[in-house]
Amino acid sequence: MKRVNRILAHPLFIQHMERNEAAEQGRIFCRHDMGHLLDVARIAMILNLEEGLGLEKEILYGAALLHDIGRHEQYENGTPHEEAGARIAPAILKECGYNEKETDVIVRAIRMHRTKAAAENADLSGVLYRADKMSRPCFSCKAESSCNWGEEKKNKRISL
Repeated sequence: MKRVNRILAHPLFIQHMERNEAAEQGRIFCRHDMGHLLDVARIAMILNLEEGLGLEKEILYGAALLHDIGRHEQYENGTPHEEAGARIAPAILKECGYNEKETDVIVRAIRMHRTKAAAENADLSGVLYRADKMSRPCFSCKAESSCNWGEEKKNKRISL
């Protein structure tokens, strides 16, 4: 997990995580913090194993750690965070030792992690989409009734 640990220590990753944290100060809904990112990574690993996809751990964790990296831009200027993340992630991935092919696969998954069409894909995009949605504990959220997510998106049961 050498490359994953490089992401965690990367100055650009840290900077964007701090900007996300500042943008979500006082947010009553789900946050896009390290807890969420690690939940997504771990659920993605479980899905990968259960579905026999054979995806490499460092690819799964890299995608999970970076999938919401541009969230602050959505708050600041309306840029969809999947687009911002797809723009930010390549520099971090390259400097952390991911090759061009791995970077392309991760960036595609980041770009598609909110695209419902990716849900059933048996690849990194599909796993990231599903893990992201499964990571949300809507069933125990005190703000669930105020959430603007549609009922079909809310995770109201444990399904793993």
